[in-house]
Amino acid sequence: MWNYLIHNERQAVLLLYFSIVNILSFFFFALDKIKAERHQWRISENTLLLISFLGGATGALTGMVVFKHKLSKKKFTLGIPILLVFNRLLELFLFANLYQG
Repeated sequence: MWNYLIHNERQAVLLLYFSIVNILSFFFFALDKIKAERHQWRISENTLLLISFLGGATGALTGMVVFKHKLSKKKFTLGIPILLVFNRLLELFLFANLYQG
């Protein structure tokens, strides 16, 4: 089924990495929202931005919208979409290079 997308093991590992980091990012935003509502210890903004930078921007943006979280913070409303573009370009570059070699 994935044969048209995945041409070697390295691409499969890369796809798995980006899938996991985006799921984690989504759940970090969910957990931070829950903790904010309960006035508990929070996940730091730097941690949320770091996981987004490391490939989790799609999960972060989805979490922001689904949980209506961090939508009033410019560093997130501007930063996460920028990181999303960066993530997609990085993924395209990595997948293309792994396809060739």
